[in-house]
This record gives sequence, structure tokens and C-alpha cells, in this order.
Amino acid sequence: MNNAIYNFALPQNEPVLEYKSNSPERKQLDAEIQRQLQHPIEIPLIIGGKEVRTSQTGQLKMPSRHAHLLATYYKATEKEVEMAIEAALKAHRIWSDLSWTVRASILLKAAELISGKYRAMLNASTMLGQSKNIFQAEIDSVCETVDFLKFNAYFASKIYEMQPQSAFNQLNKMEFRPLEGFVFTVSPFNFTSIASNLNMAPVMMGNTTVWKPATTALLSNYYLMKIFQEAGLPDGVINFIPGNGALIGKTVLASHDLAGIHFTGSNNTFNFLWQEVSKQLPFYKSYPRLVGETGGKNFIFAHPSAQANKVAVNAYRGAFEFQGQKCSAVSRMYVPASLWSGIKSELIRISSDAAMGDIVDSNNFINAVIDEASFDNCMNYINFAKESEEAEIIAGGHGDKQLGYFVEPTIIVTTNPKFKTMEEEIFGPILTVFVYDNSQLQETIALCNTTSPYGLTGAVFATDRVAASAICDHLRYAAGNFYINDKPTGAIVGLQPFGGSRASGTNDKAGGEFNLLRWISPRTIKETFQPATEYRYGYMME
Repeated sequence: MNNAIYNFALPQNEPVLEYKSNSPERKQLDAEIQRQLQHPIEIPLIIGGKEVRTSQTGQLKMPSRHAHLLATYYKATEKEVEMAIEAALKAHRIWSDLSWTVRASILLKAAELISGKYRAMLNASTMLGQSKNIFQAEIDSVCETVDFLKFNAYFASKIYEMQPQSAFNQLNKMEFRPLEGFVFTVSPFNFTSIASNLNMAPVMMGNTTVWKPATTALLSNYYLMKIFQEAGLPDGVINFIPGNGALIGKTVLASHDLAGIHFTGSNNTFNFLWQEVSKQLPFYKSYPRLVGETGGKNFIFAHPSAQANKVAVNAYRGAFEFQGQKCSAVSRMYVPASLWSGIKSELIRISSDAAMGDIVDSNNFINAVIDEASFDNCMNYINFAKESEEAEIIAGGHGDKQLGYFVEPTIIVTTNPKFKTMEEEIFGPILTVFVYDNSQLQETIALCNTTSPYGLTGAVFATDRVAASAICDHLRYAAGNFYINDKPTGAIVGLQPFGGSRASGTNDKAGGEFNLLRWISPRTIKETFQPATEYRYGYMME
């Protein structure tokens, strides 16, 4: 037996490649995009390591060319969900007893495969299936995915080092058990890296999962699953089951062995899962761990000392990169009247310059939203603003779904700080601005804090550092990730652990030790060398 104590060094974040014309990475990516465009694939379920096909199928289309078929996928029925649960429980008996260093080595090998051999494949599938441009795909599907895998192995090593002290005549130790049962993972369309981490964080700590991927992210998620298998993940540790969320959820929540839910998605879905679990608490073997990151109504607050150009550039990028389909995307902004003219002109200038179109054209900064439902939702909000006397659209305001689901980045200026688009999550390329009187600074800070039920990300721009600190303190519960003089998007694993509270989730901070701690159930073991031989206390024997 190898009794070595392993020391995992603090990882370095994965470098972001530039993909300049004629660079090796660009040539590989362009070739892989064409390969995937020309060769639609089949996406089966993967249960207990085996591919499973059912009688129910669906088609996966490109958001930017919704007539173009990328894949045909198979849908789980109740039978396959039950098979996945059984496979996860069977694998748990072996996986949970395996040395944690072996589990870590599988994560690290997956990271190496993604960083090298499959970099182009994962980027291309994320671009085509989830409508991300080269940069957005690179920082997500490769860099952040690799970072999660490497840093989770490191964070796990730090957790396993935590041991209690022992006193005279005893030895104390802590056993970090995985949860008893299986973890249900529900991943979103917008980040390939989140799909990976929702599974691999619990897996690193010895758990097994039943994975419901978002239908619109199936292409990249299927490739992720295949990479995990190639890295050596044993059969049944992760079970990949595309299909109807309601059917899968109903079957999973009815299992006595549900140990936890790892979720990223809408408030409505997470609230439903929480309510259903609560109804069945006496039925479960243990209290399920519920970890969720949900919605956001993220803000930028510009102090009168801010610099107009920097506010505008960061607002545009924070609001419209990946078409505003980031949990952290800016969707409301508070600007002092003294700065509005400069910020407005720069926002309009950028809006007229930024190109929108198919992801295959690398010159396009803006691409399609994910599907028709998202397109229609965005246009409903835009049309509401067009018809309101309390709002003016100063950029964008149009959409076209003839060939793909394209919504122009839209900037709304409102006179009502409680306007609908200032309060409600839209999850699309829409930014609403409220211009406040400089004399109403404190009142506007209070508005920012109370307008939205969410508490995910926010930012303040100011050259007055004391003022920035005061605003940061006042908005301490308005954002779980707060930024000073930066856009409130782009958290990096190991540097800015990510998550929010209020209606934005359980704030278990993906990208740090905090999340991993939710997937263990510690056991304290005390050994006494010389047990007591007399029941009486010392003073009773005088």
C-alpha cells in the first residue's frame, strides 16, 4: 500500500489563447467547426458507462442558424431515470471507498485532455450549440472548466488536511465521507464549465451523480461526458440523461436515496425542487443537500467621481457579452446626471460599431440568443419599453428570427427606478439605465439595494476610493460578488469564488473550498487507549 501523503500545489489558471489569424489554435478551431457543421451526431444517454437509446428523440439546432441540425438526441423515460439512479448507487459503493488521490488524478487527466487534445472540439461545440464567439467559448468551455477541475483537486487536498488535535490517552481523526446516496445535478445552457463543475465537484469528494443537462447545451455536454470517460471515470459515477426536466425531476425526487441537488438555473425551477424535497423529508434517508445558483438582476452603480468612458465600456461588455446570457450580466445601471452625457454618447458609439451575426464569422461581437423562447421573451420586454411613457430606447430595439435568434443589444433609459426592466430578470441583451440627480446619491444607493430581489453581482465605479468603499459597505447584501471599477462578470476560479444570496441562490461559492464542503458528511472518530475501569468520579473515592 502506498502510504504517501500527497501535496497538491496551488494550480495556475489556464491561459486564454488568442486565436489570431493563422495561429495553430485558430486553424484547429476553424477545421473543427467545419467538421461539426458537416457531420451531425447522435447523442445517446450514458448510464452505467453504457450508451442507451430510447424510442423518444429530439433535434438539436444551431441558435444562429436554426434550420441547421447539429445532433439528434435521445430522451430518458422513467425507466432510464431509474436505471441511472441504480447505476449511481452501485458505483457509489466503489467510488466512495477509492483513495481521494485516485479521484483527483482522474479530474487532473480530464483537465489535461480539455486543455490539449480536445480544446478545439469543446470550443467548437460550445460555439455552435450555445452561440458563443471564440473568446466567450475559450474562457468558458476550456479555461474555466480546466480551472474547476484542477482547483477542486487542490481544494480537496486542503479539506482532507483538516484534522482535530488529540489529547492524552486518545487519538482523534476526521473522516470526510461523501453523502449517503446520489446527487442530482441540473445544469444550464449558458456555461459548459458549470455543467462540468456541477458534476465533478461532488464527484471529487466521492459522490456519484445523475445528470440532467440542458437540452440546448447537449452538444458540448455530451463531449464533456465522453472526455470524463476517457480520463478514467468509472462506469456509473456520472450518469448522463437528457430529456424532459419535469419527468426526470419527478422520478429523482421520489427516490429514498436522494442525497443532494447541485443546480444552476431559474428561480422557479429551484424553488419547485426545494418545495418538493421539503414535502418528502420524512421519506429520505438523510436531509438532501440543496446547492443552487439561480437568477440575478446585476447592477453597475456609477458614483459622480467615475470616469465616463470606463463606465460605458465596462457596462457594454458586462451587459452584452454572450448576449447578456450570463448569470452575472449587467442589466441595470445607475448613472449621475453629471456623467450621463459622456456615458450615453460612448454607449451609442460602441453600439453602432459592434457587429452582430453568426458565430462562424469571428468579427461578430454579438451572436444569437439561445432559442426562440428566449428571443420572444426579450422582444416582449423591448416592446413593453417602446410603448411606455417612462422609457426611451437609445440603442438597439430590434430583433430578427428569420434565420437565427438575433436580438440587438438594447439600451433603455427610464425615468422610473422601479421600471419593469429594472426589476425583473430578462437573461438577454437588454440594459436599463436610471439617471439620478447628483444630490440624490444616498437615496439612489438605497434604491439599488432594494429594487431587486436578487443578490448575485454588482459593481461600483468611482475615482473617489472612500466613496467606493462606503457604497460597497451599503450594498453588502446586494451582491455576493462585488466589483470596484470593473464589470461584474468574469469571475475566475481560485481568484473570485462565485455565488450570491437573496433570490440568487445558496451562495456556496463555486470555485472555492466552500462548495466542496457541501458534498461531504464528516465523521469524527475517537480512539481511547486505556478505557475507564471505574464508574465513580475521583472525589467519590476519597
